[in-house]
Amino acid sequence: MCADKKLKGLSRELMALRVANELEDGSYVNLGIGIPTLVSDWIEGRDIILQAEVGMLNTGPLATQDRVEQDLINASCQPVTELPGSCYFSECESFAMIRGGYMDTAVLGALQVSEKGDLAGWQNPERGLPEDIGNIGGSMDLAVGARKVIVAMMHVTNEGEPKIRTECTYPLTASGVVTLIVTDLAVISVTPRGLVLEEVAPGVTAEDVQSVTEPRLIISQDLAEIRL
Repeated sequence: MCADKKLKGLSRELMALRVANELEDGSYVNLGIGIPTLVSDWIEGRDIILQAEVGMLNTGPLATQDRVEQDLINASCQPVTELPGSCYFSECESFAMIRGGYMDTAVLGALQVSEKGDLAGWQNPERGLPEDIGNIGGSMDLAVGARKVIVAMMHVTNEGEPKIRTECTYPLTASGVVTLIVTDLAVISVTPRGLVLEEVAPGVTAEDVQSVTEPRLIISQDLAEIRL
């Protein structure tokens, strides 16, 4: 299955804004590698505590060039800023927080997501050498340790193949953990009855989204343009 036309959707920055709007005040949130790191630029002034799994709590937005401190980084090794009340600890304590269920939300990237909410995000068997085991990182702990998992990813691969699949064909990070998928084309809820298309990008139709999505989508009665 491959798209017949190139659909123009949201930028990565606007995808991050849509995810930020999903986060609740008073929550503890971990941002994964890639698009999720951009969410930190959209929550300034809100009561949301970001945790960097490398050992920092209450991280601020991504650092501009004049504010870069080489020891202040996120999971993507990007420089971040610190906010009043920021604190630092070992990775052992960091993962104790994650595995102990103290993260309200994890925002993760993905290579594939299935219609049942299965997440595949650590290895692409089609890339690199057969012995390449991929980059596991902390995604498995976050996927099962957080109370809610939001995936932020592009809707299709660079080759136009759907990343939302009936069944994941790549090795799983975790089974049945994803509750919401935010892509450049759509916002999709994972429910017991299937994937519900809730919102579409400006200029994109439900039929467009279905054409680049493998499983059959349930169209919400309240389908709307992505709310930014």
